[in-house]
Amino acid sequence: MTNSLSAVLGRMTRARVTVVGDVMLDRYWYGGVERISPEAPVPVVAVGRAEERPGGAANVAQNIAGLGAHCALIGLCGDDAAADSLATLLGACGVAHRLVRDPLVNTTVKLRVVSRNQQLIRIDFETQATPDGCRDLVAAYKEGLSDAGAVIVSDYGKGGLNHVRDIVAFGRKAGLPVVVDPKGDDYSPYRGATLITPNRKEFEQVAGRFQDEDGLERKARGLIEELALEALLVTRSEEGMTLFERNGPRTHVPAKAHEVYDVTGAGDTVIAMVGAALAAQASLLQAIHIANAAAGIVVGHLGAVAVPREELSRALALEDGA
Repeated sequence: MTNSLSAVLGRMTRARVTVVGDVMLDRYWYGGVERISPEAPVPVVAVGRAEERPGGAANVAQNIAGLGAHCALIGLCGDDAAADSLATLLGACGVAHRLVRDPLVNTTVKLRVVSRNQQLIRIDFETQATPDGCRDLVAAYKEGLSDAGAVIVSDYGKGGLNHVRDIVAFGRKAGLPVVVDPKGDDYSPYRGATLITPNRKEFEQVAGRFQDEDGLERKARGLIEELALEALLVTRSEEGMTLFERNGPRTHVPAKAHEVYDVTGAGDTVIAMVGAALAAQASLLQAIHIANAAAGIVVGHLGAVAVPREELSRALALEDGA
């Protein structure tokens, strides 16, 4: 079996991944700005086009499906029109989904107003999950895990993953790699996960600030030990990403040189690529090289988008030939 990155991408089309987490609907209003409001010193946007996309854990899922892999998404939402729109979008991009609908909450919606490729404002509509909804989410997850090759936990801190300890433990007990995109200042609920993927700000919020690479390594390895992780990946924006394996060396992968239009959804892309690669029996090192290449592509697009498979294939072919 060849171990080139392109070969791993080929195997990823046969991967089966379960994504569980905070789903949301991303709305975009596009328009021009020609004047300032007479009511307040703010621009007046004449909206000419509206668009909806899967967001949060749903964006993770569409990234996996965009590779040609099988993705099963399990998320908690309201019983409302936004949930209907999200279900339609997921079906259109080939994501098998189980949206656990709770009539006592609203589906999380993020509305972004954009003019000339610049985001002017984001407006969030959200309510916290209920205890019954959280329990129903775990039950749906356990029922739908039988044929998965990996589990991705996408935590956006919306309350739907109040039982994330059970989600991680159940996946690991099933013998699956469990990859977590964490949130908040307490990572103890993710104890025992295969890998967590905080960005630098999130990592420092939990482990404390670091001044140099040695300081980063001490804090990272301390967190691996404390949480009984197999590995930790710190994504560092323009500095790239650094992988720490429990029984391996520190590995730093520099960011790809691309013009950055929008970092929205880059973290979703990273965890999607890592989870799909692990489900395809790739090594962690192969997985983060693929994730790094994919992240370099999506930041060149506006908004949360699935990485185009053709662009990723070309980028990995270049890496294989380097």
